[in-house]
Amino acid sequence: MSSVRPCKGLRAAVAASMGLSEGPAGSARRERLLRPPSPAPAAPGARLLRLPGSGAVRAANLERAGWTEALRAAVAEMRAGAVVAVPTDTLYGLACSASCSEALSAVYRIKGRNEIKPLAVCLGRVADVYRYCHVRVPEGLLNDLLPGPVTLVMERSEELNKDLNPFTPLVGIRIPDHAFMQDLAQVFGGPLALTSANLSSQASSLTVEEFQDLWPHLSLVIDGGPIGDGQSPKCRLGSTVVDLSVPGKFGIIRPGCALESTTAILQKYGLFPSPSP
Repeated sequence: MSSVRPCKGLRAAVAASMGLSEGPAGSARRERLLRPPSPAPAAPGARLLRLPGSGAVRAANLERAGWTEALRAAVAEMRAGAVVAVPTDTLYGLACSASCSEALSAVYRIKGRNEIKPLAVCLGRVADVYRYCHVRVPEGLLNDLLPGPVTLVMERSEELNKDLNPFTPLVGIRIPDHAFMQDLAQVFGGPLALTSANLSSQASSLTVEEFQDLWPHLSLVIDGGPIGDGQSPKCRLGSTVVDLSVPGKFGIIRPGCALESTTAILQKYGLFPSPSP
């Protein structure tokens, strides 16, 4: 069992230390962040905060207060061991601290996910990849692919919680091309576990309304508006997942939404496809 910081029962203390209340947001200074009531509101206790704009582009100065409020709320919840819903560059996702073993277990319970299916790790900067992975590809390749709609699978380092995907020596790394997610990972200050916001085997979500059945099990839902074109099947494919664990080669684990552009970049750096099993 790894030594990770405790994450149970800290929500009130962390929230208080960051100037946040634990209950539903309803004060005057938060009111403008709340999404207007919908026909099927979240269960009592679930908070829904709406980002200024889409979240894909960093908020302008006049909207910065709302952006910061959403960041602080999400960070407080995850540091306390909670699971939150977030927008990314591909789909809506569920995120938690990758260092909190109880939160990792909660993600699997919420999704009804098979525990042998791994969770990705979301980071805020390319430089962070070297801390959590043994990188065996050129730095330029990482910079060309990240941030972007890809998950890069590499050998994990000892820095990651051993309870995160304990059945594999590999880990998938995400740095979404999404300003709010990059800010969130950097402000949080550690690796985030990330997976799609849907029940396992069901369609992935491009709006917060599409996973309303999960809201009662989440502490916070960050609404960044619709992602992509909901009428296009390609928009629900998620990130392109690439295995870079074998030097000089790459394997496509999941084609995802960016297969062509990703393959072109890999081949530009002289990597060759691994033979299909």
